[in-house]
Amino acid sequence: MLNNYICALDIGSSKISACVAQFQKRRISSMYFDSVASKGVKDGVIVDSISLISCIEKLLKNLKAKSGINIKFLHVNISGQDIITKHSRAIIPLAERGNKVITVSDMLRANEQARVLGSNLEEEIIHIIPSSYSIDSKSNISNPLGLYSHKLEVDLFLICGKLSSVQTLDRVINQSGYDVRGLSFSGLVTSKAVFDKGTKEGLSVFCDIGSDVTEILIFRDGLLKDIEIMPLGGNGLTSRLQEALKIPFELAEDIKRSYGVIGDSEMLDENKEILVKKSDFYKPIKQKAVSEVVTSAAKLMCLELKEAVEKRVPLYEINNFVVVGRALLLEGFIETLEATLSIPVKLGRVSKPEIVSLIKENNELSAQKYLAYLVPIGIICDTLESKPIGVLPVQSLPKNLLIKAFNRVKEVYQEYF
Repeated sequence: MLNNYICALDIGSSKISACVAQFQKRRISSMYFDSVASKGVKDGVIVDSISLISCIEKLLKNLKAKSGINIKFLHVNISGQDIITKHSRAIIPLAERGNKVITVSDMLRANEQARVLGSNLEEEIIHIIPSSYSIDSKSNISNPLGLYSHKLEVDLFLICGKLSSVQTLDRVINQSGYDVRGLSFSGLVTSKAVFDKGTKEGLSVFCDIGSDVTEILIFRDGLLKDIEIMPLGGNGLTSRLQEALKIPFELAEDIKRSYGVIGDSEMLDENKEILVKKSDFYKPIKQKAVSEVVTSAAKLMCLELKEAVEKRVPLYEINNFVVVGRALLLEGFIETLEATLSIPVKLGRVSKPEIVSLIKENNELSAQKYLAYLVPIGIICDTLESKPIGVLPVQSLPKNLLIKAFNRVKEVYQEYF
């Protein structure tokens, strides 16, 4: 939290958004938001660094003017097909004979061993998440601290990015004139912004529908268990409309947002028309025809989402299904997804009261426009808290030598007495 601010940057395929939070006495005093159209990114991957640098420079120049903050450090997201997830397991002995009490240092030692075993020279580890622990007599233990055992096993869930992509992202940020202070997986930090105590209980599914990439995260009792990244999103609906109407993509996107209604087209007025400009003249198109194309594409997307979730968990076990993304602003999308899944679907909303109050004060974020900034808000929430969602309550070792010595004496006392 250098210079009393945190600046979070969300690099997406359709837009780049940023948020800077300013602090006074360790509390957020003000937040500023801005976004620009994205260039140089496709399917969550940087394909043109020069165009992307230009977008970032423009965006942060606007944000500096709004906030008056001299921004130098950025917390950036990474997503898309360059994300790699895997499990890594490690077992460490605790005592040569008999049992000993499990301490924080034992847990950290097991985590580090699993991290080393799961490391790859072609990958950069972004998040390290202890999924569960096992001791001699029990498995799937959430927190073994203070238990007795002869050995300790950890199942570590690693979220990694391709090293080449991480290096490219770092270079783009540096050439834009900034330094990367932190790197986060989009889906994980966005869930941090919208999950509350209720959604941390039981089996919860978080679905972030982007423009061309959808991320599905599965949590059990607040702990991240699985991730699925799919190459589909709101742009798929636009592409179907573009092909059907034989119009440019940008025009199809405008028509989708303004006139796209998902659901029973029989309820629409047969005679209502939309004037679409083609070359030098305007051509009328029935809104009902637009609705039929968008509805067909949306139903197909919802079926793909259902199949992806069912591969991971049974639908009837899900306690909470939370979904975010600008595609949800289309009338009837949530209802279509709910009907496809046959379970209740909730629209993700910011759950932090102090941030909600600041959003309400910002006229630019009215009418759910804040949905475009959920990733930057999530990055800020994640940076502020020491224990991100999906991470077990494992303390880090203290830096103070006196505290280290005290903790070591305490561990020895617990072990023998």
